[in-house]
Amino acid sequence: MIDVIKDTVIDTLKLLPFLWITFYFIEVIEHKYKNKSKKFIQKSGNFGPLLGGILGIIPQCGFSVMATNLYITRIITLGTLISIYLSTSDEMLPILLAENKNIKDILFLLLIKAIIGIISGFMIDFIVRKKEDVQVETICKQEHCHCEKGLFSSSLNHTLNTTIFIFITTFFINILMHYSLEEYLKSIFHSQSILTPFLSSLIGFIPNCGSSIILTELYLNQILSTGSLIAGLLTGSGVAVLVLFRNNKNKKENLTIVALIYFIGVFSGLILNLLGI
Repeated sequence: MIDVIKDTVIDTLKLLPFLWITFYFIEVIEHKYKNKSKKFIQKSGNFGPLLGGILGIIPQCGFSVMATNLYITRIITLGTLISIYLSTSDEMLPILLAENKNIKDILFLLLIKAIIGIISGFMIDFIVRKKEDVQVETICKQEHCHCEKGLFSSSLNHTLNTTIFIFITTFFINILMHYSLEEYLKSIFHSQSILTPFLSSLIGFIPNCGSSIILTELYLNQILSTGSLIAGLLTGSGVAVLVLFRNNKNKKENLTIVALIYFIGVFSGLILNLLGI
C-alpha cells in the first residue's frame, strides 16, 4: 500500500506544472474571447450548431453553462445547445497535454467530438423547429470558478481541484493494478464489449470535472478504447446539466435533452468501436 501511495503521489506531482501552465493559458483565452464567443453564438442563427461545435472544443470552464442559460432564454436553439454540450472537452485536453499524448491523437479526439456535435445539432434543429418566447433573466454566475480573483488565482484553483481528483482516480487505478485487477477492469470496459459505451456515457454525466478525468485516465492506461472514451466525453458537459435542471422549469424537456445526449454518446461510441477506431 505504501508503494501504491508513493507511486500515486509521484505520478500526480509530475503533472502539476503542466496542468497549471495549460489552465493559465485557458484562462487567458476565456477572459479574452468569452464575450466574443457569446456574441457569435447569439447572432449565429441557422449556423448555431456549427459555431457552437467549433467554440465548444475550446476548454472554457463556463461556456457550456453560458450556453445553457442562452437556451433557457431561447436566445439559441436546442441544436446549438446540444452541439456545445457534445463538443465540450472539459478537463480532457489539459490532462492529455500534461501526459505528453501525441498531438495528432488529441486533435483527432477534439475533431471527432466537434463533428458529432455539429452534425447532431443540425439534425436536431431540422427536426425540432419550435420557437418559444421566454423572458430573459439574469441567471448566470452559477459556475463559481473564482475567475474574478484573477488569472493566476483562477488557474491555480482549477489546477488544485483537478490535481485532487487526478490523485484520487490514480490512487484507485493503482490499487486495482497492484492487486492484479487490471484484467477485470479491462473486461468491464473492454473495447469490443457492447456495454462499454453505455457505461462510459453514464460516467460522463458526473456533474463536474471528475467524469472527464476518470475517462481520460482509463484511456491513458489503455483500459478504455477510443470509441468508449468518446462516448463518455460526449455526455460530459461539466455542471451545465445541473444548471439546466436548476434554471429550466420544464423538467420533461430537461430529461429529453439528457436522453438525447446519452443516446448520441452511446451510439457514437458503438459505431467507433465497431469501426475499430
